[in-house]
Amino acid sequence: MKFRYLFSPIQINNIEVKNRIVMTAMHLGYTPEGEVTERLIEFYRRRAKGGVGLIIVGGCTIDEYAGMASMIGLSEDKFIPGLKRLVRAVKTEGAQIMAQLYQAGRYTHSAMIGGKKPFSASAVRSKLTGETPRALELDEIPVVQSSFAKAALRAKEAGFDGVEILGSAGYLISQFFSPITNKRTDIYGGSLDNRMRFGIEVVKKVREAVGPDYPIVMRLAGNEFMEGGNTNKEARIFARELEKAGVDLFNITGGWHETRVPQLTMFVPRAGFNYLASNVKTAVNVPVIASNRINDPELAEDLLLRGEADMVTMARALIADPDLPKKAMEGRLYEINHCIACNQGCFDNIFSFRPVTCLVNPEAGREGEIRPKLAQSPKKVVVVGGGPAGMKCAITLKKRGHEVVLMESSQELGGQLLLNQRIPGRYEMLTLARDLSHQLKESGAKVILGRRATPEAVLEENPDVVVVATGARPSVPDIPGVGLPHVYQAWEVLKGEIRLEDPVVIIGGNAVGLETALYVASHGTLSPEALYFLFTNNGEDVDSLREYCSKGNKRVTVIEMLSKAGKDIGQSTRWTVFAELKRLGVQILTNAKAVKIERDGVLMEVEGEKRRLEAGSVILAVGSLSENELYTQLIERHREVYLIGDAQKIGKAIDAVREGFELGLRI
Repeated sequence: MKFRYLFSPIQINNIEVKNRIVMTAMHLGYTPEGEVTERLIEFYRRRAKGGVGLIIVGGCTIDEYAGMASMIGLSEDKFIPGLKRLVRAVKTEGAQIMAQLYQAGRYTHSAMIGGKKPFSASAVRSKLTGETPRALELDEIPVVQSSFAKAALRAKEAGFDGVEILGSAGYLISQFFSPITNKRTDIYGGSLDNRMRFGIEVVKKVREAVGPDYPIVMRLAGNEFMEGGNTNKEARIFARELEKAGVDLFNITGGWHETRVPQLTMFVPRAGFNYLASNVKTAVNVPVIASNRINDPELAEDLLLRGEADMVTMARALIADPDLPKKAMEGRLYEINHCIACNQGCFDNIFSFRPVTCLVNPEAGREGEIRPKLAQSPKKVVVVGGGPAGMKCAITLKKRGHEVVLMESSQELGGQLLLNQRIPGRYEMLTLARDLSHQLKESGAKVILGRRATPEAVLEENPDVVVVATGARPSVPDIPGVGLPHVYQAWEVLKGEIRLEDPVVIIGGNAVGLETALYVASHGTLSPEALYFLFTNNGEDVDSLREYCSKGNKRVTVIEMLSKAGKDIGQSTRWTVFAELKRLGVQILTNAKAVKIERDGVLMEVEGEKRRLEAGSVILAVGSLSENELYTQLIERHREVYLIGDAQKIGKAIDAVREGFELGLRI
């Protein structure tokens, strides 16, 4: 077997898990009142059917102060019947299932808990909520700890195979453990031993409640990545003591929600935090799970082969493709939909209080309502456009039994996704392009590259149906000087074919403009390979290396006419983009309107005042226009023509993939 470690069983206390893949807890927004819903059941049933070894659901609130009412409830017995249905559905499909015990402490907003004041180790303001919690009184601490134990008992009664105690990400146990949030002067504060006491006692009480043979997992931050906080050194000590208290398995992740070190975006390299798990593994004798940005079975196998972890988490990876384990076992790697860490459908939705969806998997969260069926009357369909909308539509149509011809005018599939290949931190968008093109090839659809799809060329194929997914073209602003030779569109710059002269002015502070700024500002900085070489060979001092990583050979200024740049970037990613732009020295001017482009500069108006910026090169990033001329021509000559993606309305990749999929189901 190719994945002999990934698909080998492992013993966790009294249970055997059939493989090393763990779907960790992630809030989904599928339980509006805390009660298990059919939507939640079908979501997890589908993942269990796809071959995952262990599913951890949650967070599951342990008391009335723990978190949002829309999270899975474990605080009262009334939740047990619904949880039993969930457990039964998952175990029937062959997976093990555990519940995560959740208490957010100062990360709970008062509005989430009926106006009550959240509590924590100390009254230290939360940057996440903007509120200051109250410090738990000494006599209240055993009550909160008992809530963990009572919730664990409910989980056991519901049939869960074990529980995971949430001790990471800046939640309550972290708040007691960290010197940042623990300012107590009693036996729960001060020294490391005292700060560990709360979490250790929680584990002991849970162990006493559930008995010696029931698995207990601890999710622990291998490094808080907070100034003045715990590092991996303290995490290893904490893990060693937690093992003595009764923990059977450690799930090691990265920092807090407040950390300025990205944890989940494309800027994080794949398996970028596995070293945290590897280091904790040296301190304990029980198995350890590696977490964060593990989205591929070959990567997971390699981590296990090197002994850096005993199991791997694939939460978002299994949202993106519930059949990832099964496909890996069967050698169908090209069919895998990899998570691309875009966060558009998962974390961005959660931060907006909407249910989780997925860019690469439009079925996510809709498993009970979408059941693709073979077409009763197969048709010949011509799809024009090889971007995400066109490819997803063609793949879906082919799976349903239609005859499909896809026409793409360029020599490569991927559309606008290919523009991301040179943007720092955006390489995973190419993964989506590759996945879709591989799946299109495997589907057996006929693909014609390098041919412009005129109405005549389309009708020569004698189609029953035509789908137009011709995408968009960059907009040209009505600014004097826009036709000068040193003025370029962002799209042509991102193709890597333009030599730019310093300084560079980018007109437009939308996602494309800011991402182009990242690309241009990175010119002349050290590559990761050069950095590694120079660092390990002591070629430069650390401060110089940091400077060479952040200082390129271009001065870049972005001007945006609105009051805020990057409005079309998702909340979970936007801050990382701005952090990178700041590191690279990019200047962003808002409320600034370009009024004229000159041969060596740009005139602009900033809040009524005229200003001039020097410019050796000017880049336009002022939006896109739908490219739908072919559609207009075809609807006059063919009875069934559809328009999708940017050709219909400018949107994000998540919109294009969803539209392609849904149309593929309707035809």
